[in-house]
Formats: sequence, C-alpha cells, structure tokens
Amino acid sequence: MKFLTGNEIRESFLDFFEKKGHTRVKSASIIPETDPTLLFVNAGMVPFKNVFLGIEKKPYKRATSCQKVFRVSGKHNDLDNVGYTPRHHTFFEMLGNFSFGDYFKKEAIEFAWEYLTQVLQIPEERLLVSVFEEDDEAYQIWQKVIGLPEEKIHRMGVEDNFWSMGDTGPCGPCSEIYYDRGEEFGTPQLGAPDDNRYLEIWNLVFMQYNRDETGKLTPLPNPNIDTGMGLERIASVMQEVSSNYETDLFMPVIRFAEEVSGKEYNPDRPKSKETVAMRVIADHLRAITFLISDGVFPSNEGRGYVLRRILRRALRYGKELGIERPFLFEGVDVVIDMMKQPYPELVGNRGFIKGLVKAEEEKFIKTLKRGMDILYEIIEKAKKEGRHHITGKEVFMLYDTYGFPVDLVEDIARDNNFGVDIAEYYKLLEQQRERARASWKSQAKEVKQIYLQLKNKLPENTFVGYEKLEVDDAKILSIIKEDRETDQLHEGETGEVVLDVTPFYPEKGGQVGDTGVIEGEGFLFEVLDTKTPTEGIIIHKGKVVFGNLKTGSVVSAKVDRERRQDIMRHHTATHLLHAALRNLLGEHVKQAGSLVHPDYLRFDFTHFEALSDEEIKRIEELVNSEIMANHPVVCREMPIDEALKAGAIAIFEEKYGDVVRVISAGISTELCGGTHVNRTGDIGYFKILSETAVGSGTRRIEAVAGRKAVEKSIKEHFLIKDVMKLLTAKEDQIIDRIEGLKLKVKELEKQIESIKKKSIVDRITQLLKVEERDGFKLAYGKVENLQPNELRDLADVARSKLGSSVVMLASVDREKGKVNLIVAVSKELTDRIKAGDIIRQVAQVLGGKGGGRPDMAQGGGTEINKIDEAFKRFTEIV
Repeated sequence: MKFLTGNEIRESFLDFFEKKGHTRVKSASIIPETDPTLLFVNAGMVPFKNVFLGIEKKPYKRATSCQKVFRVSGKHNDLDNVGYTPRHHTFFEMLGNFSFGDYFKKEAIEFAWEYLTQVLQIPEERLLVSVFEEDDEAYQIWQKVIGLPEEKIHRMGVEDNFWSMGDTGPCGPCSEIYYDRGEEFGTPQLGAPDDNRYLEIWNLVFMQYNRDETGKLTPLPNPNIDTGMGLERIASVMQEVSSNYETDLFMPVIRFAEEVSGKEYNPDRPKSKETVAMRVIADHLRAITFLISDGVFPSNEGRGYVLRRILRRALRYGKELGIERPFLFEGVDVVIDMMKQPYPELVGNRGFIKGLVKAEEEKFIKTLKRGMDILYEIIEKAKKEGRHHITGKEVFMLYDTYGFPVDLVEDIARDNNFGVDIAEYYKLLEQQRERARASWKSQAKEVKQIYLQLKNKLPENTFVGYEKLEVDDAKILSIIKEDRETDQLHEGETGEVVLDVTPFYPEKGGQVGDTGVIEGEGFLFEVLDTKTPTEGIIIHKGKVVFGNLKTGSVVSAKVDRERRQDIMRHHTATHLLHAALRNLLGEHVKQAGSLVHPDYLRFDFTHFEALSDEEIKRIEELVNSEIMANHPVVCREMPIDEALKAGAIAIFEEKYGDVVRVISAGISTELCGGTHVNRTGDIGYFKILSETAVGSGTRRIEAVAGRKAVEKSIKEHFLIKDVMKLLTAKEDQIIDRIEGLKLKVKELEKQIESIKKKSIVDRITQLLKVEERDGFKLAYGKVENLQPNELRDLADVARSKLGSSVVMLASVDREKGKVNLIVAVSKELTDRIKAGDIIRQVAQVLGGKGGGRPDMAQGGGTEINKIDEAFKRFTEIV
C-alpha cells in the first residue's frame, strides 16, 4: 500500500471505472436540480435519482463520478459532530460507480474488491465486510466468489445495512467494506458507537426499492447499483493518518489556521479546544468556498441561511483561537489552490467568493457586538422584573437575529447567576427549521410525471430557433391537457403542444419563452408561452383560437418576430452590461440572476456597495460604445473546459453539459444558450433605469435596449420640455431653478412655523387645562410636532404666565409615532415637587422613560393613544 494524494485517489477511481465501461460524469452542483425533497445534494446518487426511479433515461447504463456532497439537514445532518470526531464533515467528495439496470451485486462486489486490493493495493487481510441480515445472495458472493472467510462477513440489521437517501426515494440492502486499523485500537464490535478500529470505507447499495410517503416499499423497474466511498476517508487510509483532517485534503487549511491564530494543531489531543476549532474552520472553509461557487449566497432563509450559519460558526471558532478580525476570506485562497485541479471553476470565482465571505464576516462581527449589548439589556430587564432566567424566546431572538452563540449566552448567564430556558429555545429552533423546510420545498423545481414520461417516450425535440423563426413542416407529437395526454384540443380550450421541430425558444437561462402561433389545416393555436420542464422536451402553452388541434398533424410554427427581436436585443445587451460591470468594477462581479424580457432586462450581480451616478454613467457609456462599434456576435460550440480556459464567463445558477455554446460580442465572452442579435449595432441603444440592492453582496440593474430604450428617451425628452415650460427655464437652468424654488419653499415653511409658534405662545394659557391646587396651579395640554428645545421654551413661557405652577406639555409627532413630554416646576415648589420624579412615572404610561432637574425634566414614549391616561397620571401624582 503506497501513499497517494487526494487528487491521485480521485483520478485513479474514475479511471478504473472508465476502463470497466462506465461513463465519467462531472460532479453536479451541490444545489439539487429537480428534487424538492432535498436542500442540498447529500449523496453521490442524487443526480441520478430519476434514473433509479425509472422515469428518466441516460445515454449510458454505467456511470462513475466524484460528487460534491453537503450534509447539514434532514437524515444526514453531520454539523454538530464536525470538529469533534475524526470523520464527520459538512462538505466532502463522494466517489461512486452506478449501474442503471445493467450489472448487479456480483459485479459491484468484484469491482470494489479489485479496486481496493489491486489498484490501491490494500492488503486483503486488512479488509472485512458487512451485509444486510436477510441478504443471502451478497453473503454468498463475498464468501464463494471473493473468497472471504465467514468470520470476515458480518450480518447486520436495517439500521446499519439498509440504505435510503431520505424519508422517501430509492433504497435497498447494502454491503459495507471496512478497513481494519489494527489491534492497537482495541477489539470493539463492528459498527459499535465506540468503534475506532474498523473504518467503513465503501458502501455498496443494491438499489431494489422505492419508499413512498407512507413507508411502503415498491420494487424498482430494474435493480440498480449505487456505491459511495468518501474520498476523505479512503485518503486517510492511503496516507496512514489517524483522522481525515490529517490528509492533504485538509492540512493546508489547518496550517492556515495555525498561521493566523499563532496556535498549534495537535492531532494527538483531538478534544483540545485548539484542535476542535481548527478542524471546524478547515471543514467549514471548504464548504463555504464550494457553496458560494455553486451559487448559494448568505441570506436569512433556505440554503443561504445554512451558508450564513456555518460561516458564522467558523468565525466563532476563530474567536476560540483568539482571532478577533475577519480571516476566513483569506483561507478561501488556500481551499481554491488545493482544489483547483479537479474543480477549475473555483479559480474564476475566487475574487467574488473572497469578497462575499469578507463582507459577511464584517457584518457578523458588528452584529455580535450588538447582540452582546442586547443580552446585557435582557439581563437588566429580567432583574427589574424579579426573574433570574433568560427565556427561550430571548435566546432564540439573539441566535436568529444576531447569530449569537447559545453557549455564549449560557456562559454570560452563569456569570450573572442566571438560568437559561434552553428547552423553549430548542422548541422555537425546531419550529423555525420546519418553516425553512416548508419554504425550500415550495421553492424547489419539481418536474411533473407527465413530462418525464414524455421525455422517455418521445424523440428529443429539435430546436431550430437560432437560425429561423418559422417552420412549415413540424409535426405534433403530443398534446397535454390538465397534466394528461390527449389526442386533441377543441376550440377555446387551453393546453400544451409538443412538436418534433420548433423555432420557439423555451424559457431558460433567464430568457422568457417565445410566443406566436401554431397553425394547420382548419385550426389556429395561439402560443402564449414556451417552456422546457425537463431537458429534451419543449412545450408550447396556449389556447385554440379556432378549429380542432390533433396529434400527428403537420403544422406551421411561427414565432412573434417583433417580440423575439426585442428579447434578443435585451439578451445581447445583458452580456455587454455584464462585461462592462466587470471591466469597470472588477472581476469579483458575477451574474447572480437575470431576466431577459421583451420590454426590459433585469440583471443581478455580485458587488458590495451601491453604484455612484458616475459609475452608472460610465457603464452606460461603455455599453453604448460597444453597440456603436457594431461588433459581430459570434456563436461557437466547444468543450466546456476549453471554453473556460479561453476566458468565457460561466453563470452561477446555470447547469452546463460537456459541450457548451460560447457567445462572443465585443468585450463579452460568455457561455449561453439564449438567442442573440447578429451584430451589437442591432441593439440600437441601451439605457439604465435603476440600480438597487437585493441582498447581502448582491445588486440589481434594470435597463432597456433597442425600441424600448428609444421609447424611454422620447418620453424623458418630452417630460423635460414640460418641466422647462412650467419653470420658464432652459434645459441647463432646470436644476438651478428647482434648487431656488426649494430654498424659497423652505423659507416660507420657516415663516409659517414661526407664526404658528408665536400663536401658540400667545395662546398658551388658553391651550392648557388649568386646575387650582393648594397655593399653586396645575396645568397640562397637548401640542403638535414641536422639538424638545421648542417644547422647553414653551413650558417656560407657560410657567412664567401662570405664576407658581406645575406644567406638563405633550408634543405629538404622528409621523414618527412618538410623544415628547416636558414637566416644568416653579422654583419655589421644587423642595416638595420634583419634575424628574413626575416625568419618570408619566413616561412609563407611554412606554418610555424620562428624567432631569427638579425644576425642568423631559421624556417621552411611543404609545400615542395613551396621552389622556398620561395626563390623568400627572394629576394623580402632583
């Protein structure tokens, strides 16, 4: 057994199975494409789930992959164990080989044994296996075909040897292969919780069933093979280290943590604070880098919330090492340099990933400080209420709003002799998780069964809309009504039509679907939208205008030419806008979403601050100069690796095949399957309408191009003309004239306010309700929108006019939803009546507070509807 790096193991595995007739399949995104039951891809077989279910076909029967996997939720939730055990991770790579109705148990077992013993050269005496207790077939293969003695084949129950991806979906018995680390690790029972001797390295799942929501198992159409071997685990075997963290897949990041913290990593003390913290940081940095590269951005819900949570968790463990500044963004470089060979897309996303991580770190450091202040306020409030515990609701608020660590709440509570209602906190946390699960399930793209059935039944639809907008000899392959196939649609009915050949572009990549008509002998079908619910199927949604539409009819399909041209102008303009942003703002700018519509374009991009007017002007000028240069728009098809090496930009949320379409237009080169103009000059003109924020580190530009931009400019021209008439000014005088009018209005408003105040001062004693007390007057009243200093002057006037008196004034500001209070006491009364004591009690009625000198005190509150109650309280106190 020789030392192999992680990269060498990955390549040797894929190469071995390629030679066994398997197709090498590139890792899918961590974000599941079509599975609404999953938040993240949590197993190597997830991209093939519909194939295992028999509702989707691939052009191959055997596949091998190294799949990016992320586990923090559902059945496979490893987060709490990360850092504390030698092998649990949030992100890891799963090596796998798959058979879709081709080979089964015998070949799967033989392949695994050959790879381990002959390619990796692991000594046979170091290997042992387990099988499902009822799986006699697998037992016999291991014993009679492979030649393992009985004592090395262990029968185990459902919990250990019956695999399922989740609560529902494909499942079946499995056989696990273990590596014996040696007698120095004791003699535990295989699979026991304290078993550190026998390391499970490969799981061979014999996929025979599908489990539905009721738990019922149904045999799959064909038995399949799904195997999974964690790259990090097998690397620990080949590199002969005690945990995954000491492999070359983690150690560069751990060395980074040592360098930043000045602390030492000691694998011989796995439970030490330093070792746990560095392991957490190494694991989470890998996860953060890959999540962002695959298009997950920090947010307060769904996948973005998970990313934010692990990023903050890593930062918190950095604090355990004494790191008080943002540092994770620097570690992104280490991860990318370590993983760029198998995942070259990381290099192109480097600048953006680092920028986003740094911004999120800075934000958390601020919120952590704010959370600390609020925690101390909660403790003070509890003391006043006479309780000596922090409620679960308060703990949850700190965690959910500020990312404040629960263990830190408990530490500070303990220092203050306080308890924490941790049970209520966990109850609220679970309720929030349920809401999150419901949210991402509702957002997931689920493909209806009818479309998957049609994909397997019909030939792949041919799209010819790049070259032509009209086809005269298309054939209707299928008609769908209310999610079922039908032979025909009658006049006035709505439905969906599938053609063998179509010029209609289906909605994808941010570009809206085409509209137009499908017509044949005696009928006309208006196409209102075009979609591609699953790869290979294009559906035309619409309504029969007249006649009857029938399956098998030969038809003419015509796209709305003018609308499509508007879309094409906006799509090519989007590419130029993207390139202009990267040129002027920096290469951290990446597309984070887009909408290409006939009336406008919307472009979301990664950037950490609002654009200035000057930046917007320069971007607009650069795009228009590219339009005026009239560059040819060139489309080429090439292997994706070649395209990326040539500098083509890939988009976060898009899924690409091995061969991609590259669109070059002046300063822009992007991977894109959309429709575009022939030359940049065909766009005509480009105009930015707005630039706003849509989330942490994400900005949005809305713009128009072509006819729509011209229409906007004409509209603005006549608007300016109307303004010039109203102001009797030339165009270059408009701003000065408006500024002058604003100053005049402000001066007039001041004069009005002065008159109003004088009127109030003159009538102050008439505005107040006055009561006679023993030797002095008690006066109170309400005014509108006075500032605290103005209120103080008015109270002084009232006190002097009334003589010996106690005066309370309330100024109501309904726009801000608050009340300013003042109490003024004549000096000769202050030995027995204190303004500060009065204001404190009255302000409480309004939900606020106050204080001040014995003769003059101010306060306020927000409960405007309780002013009369406050006046009543005033009269009771004095």
